[in-house]
Amino acid sequence: MTQSTEIQVKNLDHLGLVAGIIDEIGIVEIINEEVSIEPGEIVTAGQVVKAIILNGLGFVSRALYLFPQFFEDKATEHLLGAGIEPKHLNDDKIGRVMDKIYQLGVSGIFLLISLAAVKKFGVSTDNSHLDSTSISVEGQYKGEYPTVEILKSGPVGEEIVPEPQPIKITYGYSRDRRPDLKQFMMDLIVSGDGDVPLFLKVA
Repeated sequence: MTQSTEIQVKNLDHLGLVAGIIDEIGIVEIINEEVSIEPGEIVTAGQVVKAIILNGLGFVSRALYLFPQFFEDKATEHLLGAGIEPKHLNDDKIGRVMDKIYQLGVSGIFLLISLAAVKKFGVSTDNSHLDSTSISVEGQYKGEYPTVEILKSGPVGEEIVPEPQPIKITYGYSRDRRPDLKQFMMDLIVSGDGDVPLFLKVA
């Protein structure tokens, strides 16, 4: 009598290669070191960021609330880590991680990851290129921007400092030739030998 074996087939597609590069750079570890790991959490902040990258570079990406659906047919544990299931990648978890990264400073964390990639792959930084571009948006935006509370270390310890929303959406010179649309700016520094992003700032 033969014993039947249940076989489950999961997809990797090109995401296995992307996950491998993320692991080589050490993005998960960098994020976890900056954000810190909460006791008892199943998915760390670094793994959430890895999931966001994989989703963004997938053949068909999904909005935040559809993240579990995106990973349903993927080898999630192989891509992200043992014990991680699609249901763990819900929009609440992703939103909390994004809030923490924002409070720490996106540009600073991006720079740490860039420096790690430069060191790992021997990217030359003898020459760099700086470029800024405008991104047009549609719809109505309030004239007053909400404030966010940033946790900073001061002379008397950590203190919460309110800061305005950093992205200013307004009218200006339009590279898209759409002066009727509001826009925001993005600055990017790339390496001269291969256009590897080194620094990013959105304002």
